[in-house]
Amino acid sequence: MAKVRAFAAYRPAQGSERQIASKPYDVYSREEAKRVVQANPLSFLAIDRAETQFPDEVGTYDDRVYEKARDMIRERIADGLFVKDEKPCYYIYEQTMDGRTQTGIVGCASIDDYMDGTIRKHENTRVDKEIDRIRHVDTCNMQTGPIFLCYRNDPEIDGIVKKVKERTPACDFVDDDGVRSRVWVIGRDEEIRAIQSAFERIGRIYIADGHHRCASAVKVGLKRREQAGSCDGSEEFNYFLSVLFPKDDLLIMDYNRVVRDLNGLTQDELLGRVSEHFDVEKIPEKEGPFHPAAKGQFGLYLKGRGWYRLTLRDGGKDKGPVERLDVYALQDRLLSPVLGIKDPKEDARIGFVGGIRGLKELERMVDEDGWAAAFSMYPTSMDELFAVADAGALMPPKSTWFEPKLLSGLFLHDLG
Repeated sequence: MAKVRAFAAYRPAQGSERQIASKPYDVYSREEAKRVVQANPLSFLAIDRAETQFPDEVGTYDDRVYEKARDMIRERIADGLFVKDEKPCYYIYEQTMDGRTQTGIVGCASIDDYMDGTIRKHENTRVDKEIDRIRHVDTCNMQTGPIFLCYRNDPEIDGIVKKVKERTPACDFVDDDGVRSRVWVIGRDEEIRAIQSAFERIGRIYIADGHHRCASAVKVGLKRREQAGSCDGSEEFNYFLSVLFPKDDLLIMDYNRVVRDLNGLTQDELLGRVSEHFDVEKIPEKEGPFHPAAKGQFGLYLKGRGWYRLTLRDGGKDKGPVERLDVYALQDRLLSPVLGIKDPKEDARIGFVGGIRGLKELERMVDEDGWAAAFSMYPTSMDELFAVADAGALMPPKSTWFEPKLLSGLFLHDLG
C-alpha cells in the first residue's frame, strides 16, 4: 500500500513561474550555474546552488552556502515571490517536449515506503553525493527538488487527471528549451480522497530519476524523527516531495558512452576483439550516425573510420533482468574485458552522454575532444527498469536518461 499524501505547497507567485523555475541543480557545473544565475537572478538555481552567490574561493560545500540558500528562500517568501496554498492539495504537473506529453501527480511520498521497499530503486547511491542534499534540505527546512517516481497505469487516477486537465491551469509557460509546463491544483476534497485511495491500492512505486535526492530526503526524515524523540507519523518530515508519472507516459532515452583510449589496442585490433562477441558491420558514410534500432544492437564510432553496427550474438535471454540489459552486455563483453574499464562508476577513462545531446555530439567528442571511441546505445525500457527493481537488483550506472527533466522551484515542501 503506497502512501502518497496531499500537501500545502509553496509555489511561485502567479506569472513568475517561467522566470523562477530551473533545471535540476545537478545538471550544471559550478561555472555553468553561475552564468545562469547571473543572467537571471530570480532563477531557483540561485537557491539550489547557492555557491553562485559567493566568490569562487568559497567552497561549494561551505556552511555559508547552505545558510545562504535558507536565507534566500525566506526572503523570497517574505517578498511574496512564493505563496503557500491554504490547504493540502495534490497538483498535476504536465510537460510537453517535441510533441510528447507526460503528466504526473505532485504529492508527498512516504519515507517508510522507501524503507520497506514499497518504493523501489534501481541504482545505488553514493554517500558523498547524498551529503550535499541532506545539508541543503536540513538547513533550508524545505524540499525544493521533486523526486521523479513512476507507477503502473491506474484507470481511476487517469480519469481524475483527465477531468482536472479540462479546467484552466494555474500556470502555463514554455521554457528556454522549448518545453511547455502546465500546472493544475487539485483542491476538491472528493478528488483528494480519490487520489489518496487510488495510490493506497498501488502495490509498488518506482524511482525513475533522483535516487540521491530521494535517499537524502529519507535520511533527513529519519534524523528529524530521532531528534523529535517521538512522533506520530503525520509530521511533514516523514514525507518527501515527488512527482508520480504513469509508466506509459514516460520515455527513456539512450545513455551513450565514450572512452578515452583503446587500452593499448589499434583500431583494427579493437575491431578484432569486438568480433569475439559481436557481429561487426561497417555503416556506409552516407547513412550517417548509427542509432541502434533494436535491443542487442550498438553503434561504435572511431575517428577516421566512421560508424559500425555491433550486434550481440548472445542476448542473454535466459539470464536475469540485469544481465539482459544492453548496458550490462556492453560492460560485460566489451568495456571490461577489451578496454579494461572494470568499474564504470570510478574509471575516469569512460564518459556518459545523455541521448538528448544526439549522436553528432558523440562524433564531435571523438573528432575534436580527443576521445578514442563512442558507443551509441538502444534505450533501456520502462519494463526493464521495473523488472530490475522488482527483483531487488541494481542496474549498471548511467542506464537510463529521462527527458524532459523535472523543473525545480515550481513546488516547495515545507518540513514544518
